[in-house]
Amino acid sequence: MQYRGSCHCGKVAYTVEGEINEAYSCNCSLCSRRGSLLWFAPREKFTLLSGEGDLTTYTFNKHVIQHRFCKNCGVQSFAWGKDRGGNEMAAINIRCLEDFDVEKVPVQQVNGKAF
Repeated sequence: MQYRGSCHCGKVAYTVEGEINEAYSCNCSLCSRRGSLLWFAPREKFTLLSGEGDLTTYTFNKHVIQHRFCKNCGVQSFAWGKDRGGNEMAAINIRCLEDFDVEKVPVQQVNGKAF
């Protein structure tokens, strides 16, 4: 299935393909403040439609995840990272997907504080 997502102001927009069978809620210092629910898709299934110039990047801790934020509205609708096998991934904040019911997706808790 293909989903369309964006930041709050709409300057950053993208599509991503895959099946959302679960999402993750992380308790690290950033995710717990942001309140996002994350789903991971292979990077090649992600297409940025607009807003590359409106994005800024934030990294912290081990600097392995590139948290991409809209410079205008401040919303992080996705991030770049790698899975344990070294594959490039897009971490999608499913709360930023259009016409998607987040209540229907099981949420797994992740202890990001331990990393």
